[in-house]
Amino acid sequence: MIRIHQKTLIDLEFPTVLQQVSEFCITAPGNDQVLKIEPFADVDNVLPSLQRVKEFTASFGSDSPIPNHGFEPIFKELQLLEIENSTLERFSFRKLLALSETTQTLLKFFKKFEEFYIELQAFSEAVSFTPAIAIEIKKIFDKYGEVKDDASEELGLIRRRLHVVKSQINSSFTKALSRYSGSDYLDEIRETIVDNRRVLAVKAMHRKKVKGAVLGQSKTGSLVYIEPQETLEFANELSNLIYEEGEEIKKILKALTEFVRPFQYDLAAYQAYVTELDVIYAKARYGATINAVLPRLTNNRQLSLVEAFHPLLLVANQKRKEKTFPQSIEIMQDKRIIVISGPNAGGKSITLKTVGLLQLMLQSGLLVPVAPQSEFCFFERVLTDIGDNQSIENHLSTYSYRLKKMNQFLKRCNKNTLFLIDEFGTGSDPELGGALAETFLEVFYEREAFGIITTHYSNLKLLANELPHAVNANMQFDSKTLAPVYKLQMGEAGSSFTFEVAQKNGIPYSLINKSKKKIERGKVRFDKTIANLQKERSKLRKTSETLESSAEKARIESKQLEAINVKVQEKLESYQELYDSNQKLISLGRKFDSLSEKYFNNKQKRALMDELFKMVLTENSKRKKIAPKKKKEIRQKKHEIKQEVEKKVAVIRKEKKKEKIAAKKLPPKPKVTLKVGDRVRMIDGRAIGTIDTIEKKKAIVNYGMFTTNVSLTELEKV
Repeated sequence: MIRIHQKTLIDLEFPTVLQQVSEFCITAPGNDQVLKIEPFADVDNVLPSLQRVKEFTASFGSDSPIPNHGFEPIFKELQLLEIENSTLERFSFRKLLALSETTQTLLKFFKKFEEFYIELQAFSEAVSFTPAIAIEIKKIFDKYGEVKDDASEELGLIRRRLHVVKSQINSSFTKALSRYSGSDYLDEIRETIVDNRRVLAVKAMHRKKVKGAVLGQSKTGSLVYIEPQETLEFANELSNLIYEEGEEIKKILKALTEFVRPFQYDLAAYQAYVTELDVIYAKARYGATINAVLPRLTNNRQLSLVEAFHPLLLVANQKRKEKTFPQSIEIMQDKRIIVISGPNAGGKSITLKTVGLLQLMLQSGLLVPVAPQSEFCFFERVLTDIGDNQSIENHLSTYSYRLKKMNQFLKRCNKNTLFLIDEFGTGSDPELGGALAETFLEVFYEREAFGIITTHYSNLKLLANELPHAVNANMQFDSKTLAPVYKLQMGEAGSSFTFEVAQKNGIPYSLINKSKKKIERGKVRFDKTIANLQKERSKLRKTSETLESSAEKARIESKQLEAINVKVQEKLESYQELYDSNQKLISLGRKFDSLSEKYFNNKQKRALMDELFKMVLTENSKRKKIAPKKKKEIRQKKHEIKQEVEKKVAVIRKEKKKEKIAAKKLPPKPKVTLKVGDRVRMIDGRAIGTIDTIEKKKAIVNYGMFTTNVSLTELEKV
């Protein structure tokens, strides 16, 4: 079972997220329900809830969007239905009809598209729908919400008689109006309405001349409003009929209420179903606003957040049109506690809160703003100690309160717990508080809990470095400006840059130097070492980025070189054949020269011919028979290669000749005094290195993979 304390929800600002989600609801019950959301008590219910939100998000902008789920709440109607002999009003039945029809429309939609909305359809199937409520209400009410004439036989008779009587009243009144219009008894307006009855506007002096009932007079008393005698009988009958109509409608509504009363639980289920859909809709809309996704869910104890955003910060920055920096952080079994250190205002607390808040959101069925490849597991408990918790009500100091929190942590912390502590160990003497915090951290570590803490204490940084399954981390700062870059660097503790920040903010150097003397030399050296390491890490990061870029270029060049190598190999083979052929001809030439010399000395033709014949036979024995066509191709190829070689050799000779001439004309290069850090290369060499040290007339040059000792006279500056 998942148990998340209310204080944890507040610490991580979960209620603020719910407030933002609730703004997307279109119904009052949905709004109220969103504000009451808590992490699921059962892990098995979380995944279906997340899938439903994901499916609703996918419906936005589709060709078949999910129908409108708006409705008017029926809480009062449901309360009345529980009261015996109660009767619902007309507007209440309109609300019941609208809710019933909305529910039916949604159920039909999800059934029709069940292949696309798998979890929403599974959720909808649990609703038992009956069309009887809507059918019966439609029998009584028309589309304007008025009771139909045929709602009952008696009502039909009454309304037909009403229609007749109204016609008789209009007819008789028109006759009276015509009769008195010829005389000077009526005012210019002739007639008006009093108590929904047509009356004649008679001048006061002539009121006794007009027969009928006086129903009123004007404010000045100059006019008297008289209902003609001809319409009185019909008007009285009309009043009776209107009363009878009202009574009959009451009977009809009473009967309809009794019909609907047994379905009150169905109506409550409809309202709960549509309210839950409104909650899912609001979650989906909020998720779309913050670019949230459903990450991978794993049963392994592992959290891997890739490019995670704090949702509240993201929404605030979107309004201000400012950039929000994502964080990537990984917690796993062999790296289960992360100690984040470094200066304030660098984003330590935000990183810690981001992890906790996203965990709560996911366990509450909300999508989270991370990269899709992120991985989450589920925790039974999430414990937090964040912010200044000084308790005025309980007369507790910050440190006393934090000790009480640590005591709760010690009681509840286990391997299924995620703990998040901001500024761990603060509130007391740094040495004593740091030692106690170190002991607490060791207990959490032994219980295999997952956790992230932020601290300035050096002993906690050292402990994280010593424990095999804990790791240091720091929020990176620009080494020159000390401005935060809002990026978490794993594997290295962070310096608080105490004196550097003070110097940057204008504190005199003399005071800073005096402060340094007041504390232990070892601590200053330790903090300075960490600061230097962070600066080196920053340089290495830039170098790494440069090397990655260079490596990519090298890969491209390597491919190009491979292609060139293939061509060169082919050329070399051809040149080798040419070389072998030429060497063979030279060997034959030497033999022929030797025979010529013998013949010159002894003049023996026979011996010469024998030797020549033997030479020809020997060479022919080495030859292979080649088809004339093939022979011609080989000869042609050799000729082409020979021409190509001759051209290249001619170009090389020409260039060398130019270089010799230019070398003679140009003055010698001026000697440059070399110093440590200069980039140099051997004269007539290509490899470039950096001078590490200079001793006497020799320099140690660093080529990256190796170093070498070279005379300064053999080096030139690049």
